[in-house]
Amino acid sequence: MSGRGPLAAFFAFGLFWGAWGVLVPAIKDQTGASVSELGVALVFVAATALPAMLGAGVLLDRFGLRLLPLAAVAFGASVLLPGVAGSVWTLALALAVVGATSGALDVAINVAATTVEARRGVRLMQRAHALFSAGFLTGAVLVGLAREAGAGPLPILAAVSAAVVAAAWLNRDAARLAPAPRAAGPRLRLTRPLVLLGLLCAVAFVVEGGIEAWSALFLESELGASPALGGLGPGFFAAAMVLGRLLGERAEAYAGDLALLVGGAAVAASGLTLAAVSGSVPPAVAGFFLGGVGVSVAAPTLFGAGGRSARDHERGSSVATVTTVAYLGFVAGPPLVGAISGAFGLRAGIALLAATAASLAVLSASLARAVPLRRLQPAERG
Repeated sequence: MSGRGPLAAFFAFGLFWGAWGVLVPAIKDQTGASVSELGVALVFVAATALPAMLGAGVLLDRFGLRLLPLAAVAFGASVLLPGVAGSVWTLALALAVVGATSGALDVAINVAATTVEARRGVRLMQRAHALFSAGFLTGAVLVGLAREAGAGPLPILAAVSAAVVAAAWLNRDAARLAPAPRAAGPRLRLTRPLVLLGLLCAVAFVVEGGIEAWSALFLESELGASPALGGLGPGFFAAAMVLGRLLGERAEAYAGDLALLVGGAAVAASGLTLAAVSGSVPPAVAGFFLGGVGVSVAAPTLFGAGGRSARDHERGSSVATVTTVAYLGFVAGPPLVGAISGAFGLRAGIALLAATAASLAVLSASLARAVPLRRLQPAERG
């Protein structure tokens, strides 16, 4: 199995989440949900995704990567459900299914990428996550254009579903990398190094989720930007995530995991400090762009370290541990920034993100001996 199948799955996975972000207003109108009701429905995604990640890791250890195309088909089918939801509660149930299948696919594609790395002796994770970000950006742009042309949620989600199922077909030979089932039953792997990797990634996800959720509002409310200019915050951030990960693949080959993680966090902290003190839109947008470039390398570095450090029959549960702990940062990040911003203003909220990025650099350097971050071997630089 080459890396093409997992890379296609990363792109399709990002395509849905980019499309979903732009579809939320249309889904709100379709279901008649209030803002608070919509917020409750959206919680169901995280509520089912996190336990599904752990369960998927255990099943991948037992049955191997033959589960990858099945997880992709299940996710492709589930993304249609919000398009037919007619009430808040049917939307909540639909999002519960989307969350569960999303969590399972998330672990499966990261396990596949790290398995390809282990078998071929090359690095793939930065490129894979760059394609996720590229898919996210593509989905957001195309769905914005489709909505402007009058397309409704269901036809849009059907097109996304087709892309996900196509990615499943490209991964139909994933079972070739599946290890033989173990005689002993699989188990969760909550070892100290894996939990620490997950916690470091959770810190990074606080920064990532905070920029994604609050940059547009900061530009509009603090700097008086128009809605079009306000959209440059998340737009430039998404582009920065693609660029940062593509550059990160090259930098990783020469600097190694730890230097890339610490350096990226320092760049993110500098950029977000610039955004927090900016008095006009251009430097603030530049700051959010630097924040995206810097934080972009964290997840592929840390997820990859968790997968590469594991044996074949433990890789699923190892990656699942890192991803599950990490995604707690996505859950906690936006409300944390919101609470600080509500008490002290949005500049304080963005400053909190800068401080969080700086803490990631310090923590990564401090925990270097306790986590499996290392320099590449010469053969991995190809």
